[in-house]
Amino acid sequence: MKFEEYLAYFEAILADPEKYPPYSNVEYLNYAKLNWSRMNRWLKRFEVNEDLKSRIVAVAEPQQWLLITEPWCGDAAHSVPQIVRMAALNPLIELDIQLRDTEPYLINDYLTNGGRSIPKLIVRNEVGEDLWIWGPRPQQLQHIFDRMKAEQRTFEDMKEALQRWYNEDKGREIQKEFLENL
Repeated sequence: MKFEEYLAYFEAILADPEKYPPYSNVEYLNYAKLNWSRMNRWLKRFEVNEDLKSRIVAVAEPQQWLLITEPWCGDAAHSVPQIVRMAALNPLIELDIQLRDTEPYLINDYLTNGGRSIPKLIVRNEVGEDLWIWGPRPQQLQHIFDRMKAEQRTFEDMKEALQRWYNEDKGREIQKEFLENL
């Protein structure tokens, strides 16, 4: 789906969660509500830095950016709007969003340490070959996440630490990683 379709899907979930399992579960619905707010804040405030903007604009061959995500995903609330802003800078970049939890389950081909972690971005050339893969979060944050997981920190502690990191980073690390890959 295109980003506009994803936004409409997201809004439909918030308007009538009973129609969209797992959002009939209050925890998932609360995550989605929070993520809607975070995503919209990034859409308003995120600015692609000049170095990355130049690199994206310079892409001369068509690329397809496949972004696997779900509205309940906290990491996606930060990264998806940033990726959307980046892709919009070049008409040769086509951004398609696929839901992790619906067919064709593309995520199964792009596991992270054996898990279906999202968001995951697959950048392909015009003949469908993978050029590079990013996700589910900036590497610096992934290391923090892995360490906290190894320490068996609570889910609440991990959520708070990740949120704090995203707020302090302001999209710098994702841009650095995209610059290295483009």
